[in-house]
Amino acid sequence: MNVLLKSAVIVDASNPDLHLQQKDIYIKDGKFEAIENTLQVPNSTQILEFPNLHVSLGWFDTGVAFGEPGYEERETLANGLQVASLSGFTGIVLNPNTFPSPDSSSDIVFLKERSEKAGTDLYPLGNLTKGGKGEKLAELFDMHKVGAVGFYDFQAPVSDANLLKIALLYAQGFDGLVFSFPMEKAIQGMGVAHEGEITTRLGLKGIPALAEELQIARDLYILEYTGGKLHIPTISTAGAVKLIADAKKKGLDVSCSTSVHHLLLSDTLLEGYDTNYKVIPPLRTKKDQRALHKAVLNGTIDFVTSDHTPMDIEEKRLEFDNASYGTLGLESAFGALNLLFGMKHTVAILTRGRGRFGLPNPKIQVGMSANLALFDPEEASVFESEHLRSTSKNSAFLGQRLKGSVYGTINNNQLNLASE
Repeated sequence: MNVLLKSAVIVDASNPDLHLQQKDIYIKDGKFEAIENTLQVPNSTQILEFPNLHVSLGWFDTGVAFGEPGYEERETLANGLQVASLSGFTGIVLNPNTFPSPDSSSDIVFLKERSEKAGTDLYPLGNLTKGGKGEKLAELFDMHKVGAVGFYDFQAPVSDANLLKIALLYAQGFDGLVFSFPMEKAIQGMGVAHEGEITTRLGLKGIPALAEELQIARDLYILEYTGGKLHIPTISTAGAVKLIADAKKKGLDVSCSTSVHHLLLSDTLLEGYDTNYKVIPPLRTKKDQRALHKAVLNGTIDFVTSDHTPMDIEEKRLEFDNASYGTLGLESAFGALNLLFGMKHTVAILTRGRGRFGLPNPKIQVGMSANLALFDPEEASVFESEHLRSTSKNSAFLGQRLKGSVYGTINNNQLNLASE
């Protein structure tokens, strides 16, 4: 692949010589060959010129779900990775929400082999426990050896405190990252949305902030006792932010993420009982949103994830109580974050995370492999169903005004463009 990106504004705060500079970028055989004000290239080179073209390091998502194997009607690996690539993401961490769930080395090898030719790199999580049932530890070390970057029972807390203790102790032997979902199941009960004025008025069963915060507090106490590395995905409350901030001040090795939809959307949207807004943790209040925004900017929240969770129409076109949790997020992530934080902060947010999972960070530098997101940070639009490339269509962002558009990505010696 030989490509010349004409007049591209480079967004890379880690490289002050190039940051916000407009350059021609010549990529030969998948590597940066030259980065200059103006370049002349061989006639065989593909020349790309886009309105207001900006480029950054390819984006990284710490929590994506597809479906294959077992739920291909939701999303296949091939199409899901293509969606990620066309949405600006050159690397994703894949949640273990398949059937069978990935709890052995052979399952991880399957996922790696099925994705090895894609333009977006796939980094699988293995189940923390066998079958994701929360009873016995899965083959953590064996999965780690073949490429699992962490261990997680998808959207399920580690209810057994002793099991979490053992997992954190055991994983230290190979620097493994343990996930624990922030939801105390007994407190959650039959709840389906944030407990508050809205659920009371609508007659929906509520999930109090206590359910999230109690689980996090317990997990942090265990982490303080054991040591090790803990990741808490998709926090959603102001209280959760404070708990994690306090733990970091103590020096605990804990990271966390929040989702794009928890930053942009609140429980006020539940008035119409639209099941696209049924997510877990649930959409919270404006007060919680303000705390999350601040925590993203000051680093208390380490990563923002799309929390992309496809669900087919049969799982969403139900009464709110009975519908499945989850929303799409890859296609709308950049536009939503850019609207909230602006381009510089958004690119910084979207390029975080690889180090936490033991992965190398790409660089925009001559001689290095090209790993780029291509985008226009200014174009405003209303997000509609036509913008969805996922097999499933359960997006909570439909009808939302977003800012910015993605042209595509360059990675693994591949060019993937949304216009093609």
